Amino acid sequence: MKKRIMIEKSYIIEEKLMLETNESILELVPGEQILVDSDQFSFIYLMEDKDDYTYIVLNEQIWPDLKIANENKLPVWVTFNEEKKELENFQDEFNYVLTNISGNSNYGKEMVTKVEHIFLT
Repeated sequence: MKKRIMIEKSYIIEEKLMLETNESILELVPGEQILVDSDQFSFIYLMEDKDDYTYIVLNEQIWPDLKIANENKLPVWVTFNEEKKELENFQDEFNYVLTNISGNSNYGKEMVTKVEHIFLT
């Protein structure tokens, strides 16, 4: 199973969306791809290390900040203590995923409803 890093807190500062985690991200490299976890109602940003992928889990509780960042085309960063990494290509990938989810029952009715309610209204 892939390593999952949960986002503990999100906030916008200096025209950036900051996503705080409680695990080191020092060895991770942005994978520039976003997946959807319909069962957990979350988006997954892929990061890579020397061995495998790591999932940065963007759960439902941070979606309001994701919406603001998306509307304002803000860069998205993940942080742990003093470590910071930009999630490269985030907005392009995120917009692609949102477009794909809208009205698409393959993601499950509840996921589609939640995404449309938060991001597409």
